[in-house]
Amino acid sequence: MSTIEVENDLKEIFAHLHEHPETSWNEVQTTKYIIDLLEKEGCRVTSFSDCTGLFADIGTGKPVVAIRADMDALWQEVDGVFRANHSCGHDAHMTMVIGAIRLLLASKFNGTVRFIFQPAEEKGNGALKMVEKGAIYDVDYLFGIHLRPIQELNTGFATPIIVHGAGCFMHATISGDDSHGARPHLTSNAVDIITSVNHLFKFINVDPQVPSSIKITSIQAGGDNKNIIPGNGNFSVDMRAQNNETMSLLKEKALKIIEDVQHLYNTKIDYYFESELPAAIVNDEAQEIMRKAIIKVIGIEKCTKPLITSGGDDFHFYTIKKPELKATMIGLGCDLSPGLHHPKMSFNHGMLFTGSEILKEAVLIALENN
Repeated sequence: MSTIEVENDLKEIFAHLHEHPETSWNEVQTTKYIIDLLEKEGCRVTSFSDCTGLFADIGTGKPVVAIRADMDALWQEVDGVFRANHSCGHDAHMTMVIGAIRLLLASKFNGTVRFIFQPAEEKGNGALKMVEKGAIYDVDYLFGIHLRPIQELNTGFATPIIVHGAGCFMHATISGDDSHGARPHLTSNAVDIITSVNHLFKFINVDPQVPSSIKITSIQAGGDNKNIIPGNGNFSVDMRAQNNETMSLLKEKALKIIEDVQHLYNTKIDYYFESELPAAIVNDEAQEIMRKAIIKVIGIEKCTKPLITSGGDDFHFYTIKKPELKATMIGLGCDLSPGLHHPKMSFNHGMLFTGSEILKEAVLIALENN
């Protein structure tokens, strides 16, 4: 298949994936679509009866080099309607990995290349499921890719590593009795409880040289009747820290606040951690391979230094679960605006093929290193 044919195919593949978004753990049709594509290419596909996602191999023997693409869309309000929406670029990531497959099938190499199409990155637990399914048990190198907003990278530039921070997402439920609006002394107001927690979060102090933040991102309390003081409610918390040690301290202080507020208001606050994302673990060898691949495709002047970001990604669970794995994630500048997770996010589609080329070169360099 010629370069022009691959580029044209990628435009069609992206259009299909973009127009058929599916949320975390619901990527049923996306999984089927990719399986059909890869089986037609002669890839050896492994899929699962109990979850979405898949991985596929080409080539044989060692080493094993893998590329991961995330599959899920976000559930968000777009033009006044809540729906699945690919505003984080996962449709582009899948497209670029499929492009890398097409390019690698036309290349000569020794070893095995694996393509991991992972569900539920936005939930923070899809990578753990792929680990459980054996996607990386024999993998030596793992590469990922993520579009970067204009605030981080200019169009046509790329970084050999995204140094993500740690993320933690907690949900809490307040249990109490409602009361008449004229008798506030008979209950604890869930609105006051949530407000107190939010206020005290502002006084959490950790090492100021390590970027971190904690904030409440959703609140629910009360109903249609304005004369009822709500005893029940719930709220969600987003915590971020640039390293795993600071995240542990942030969680500890947040839970102490929740415990103290619970005693102050004589109420019950139950909580659970929906997901936790580890900070990136830097591997110099994988980073150098990606740097060489970027330089080969777009030139040394467009290869930037490592990108440090407070965003998180469950990609880093792969190295947590397999410490000997050599992994890195490329960041690709593509005129992405207004920003990731914005409902009207857009980017330069001309960078899709560039991403595929860089991934292909990284795989070939890794295979040649062994």
